[in-house]
Amino acid sequence: MAGKDGAAPIIIRRSRKRAGKPHGAGMWKIAYADFVTAMMAFFLLMWLLTTSAQADLEGISEYFRTPLRVAVTSGSVAGDPVSVLTGGQHVSPRITPQRRASDEEQEARERRKLEGLKSELESLIFTQPTLTQFKDQILLDFTDEGLRIQIVDEKNRPMFDTGKTALKDYSRVILDELVGVLNGVENKISISGHTDSAPYAGGNGGYSNWELSADRANAARREMISAGMQEGKALRVVGLSDSVPLNRADVKAAENRRISIVVLNKRSEEFLKKGGVYVDVPAIPGSLNDRTPLRVSALESQ
Repeated sequence: MAGKDGAAPIIIRRSRKRAGKPHGAGMWKIAYADFVTAMMAFFLLMWLLTTSAQADLEGISEYFRTPLRVAVTSGSVAGDPVSVLTGGQHVSPRITPQRRASDEEQEARERRKLEGLKSELESLIFTQPTLTQFKDQILLDFTDEGLRIQIVDEKNRPMFDTGKTALKDYSRVILDELVGVLNGVENKISISGHTDSAPYAGGNGGYSNWELSADRANAARREMISAGMQEGKALRVVGLSDSVPLNRADVKAAENRRISIVVLNKRSEEFLKKGGVYVDVPAIPGSLNDRTPLRVSALESQ
């Protein structure tokens, strides 16, 4: 309808308010649900941190630092130390508590076996007349590698002539007597030669204490083979020159010139078979022995 003056009519529209909840009234529920979810994740993380082994935690940490390297070299679970790639698949045994307990039990059995071997050697030294006279030159102790037997020089009774690699007759007797006992265990052995710090004539530029110690160790191996030592018994023959002195206070002392034979534990044996290299380490501190090897003669009074 037109207005009184013929102008277009004015239309006024009024919005009707709808009854109901105001806009955004339910958003707090979404925020609360997100908060509860975050708290559950937080408490789950805390639980995992308190129940996971240290190796697993280190593996997880390493994954976030270098995820690609972990994916290629680690196990199927972060922290697994062993990885084998076979046919494009990643196969790795998980070190479970049961497996760890089994390994510890096996190591304990092996330690008891080596302790029994040590007792057998001590008995042999004190009851065998051919060895009793050399008891002050035979040292027995334990290292990280296993049971170590050291045959050391005395001032007036060296194993070798100065600068030579030929064994003295009594040195042969000692090695020959040890062969029968060593053949009684399945463990492999390591043989190392040591010298004092007196330089070899010719200096390090030519034939030196390094070559001399290695040749002496190999001479001991050959003598033991000729005495009937099982083929393949020696897993390593090495010369260490004067790098591991027995008497650190006097690096030129006679006892630093020695042959060391280590009856290897299985862990060290497997390590060497995989290409690792151990050196002739000091004795393990503890109740059975100290860092200074225990002289067999000291046991005589017990």
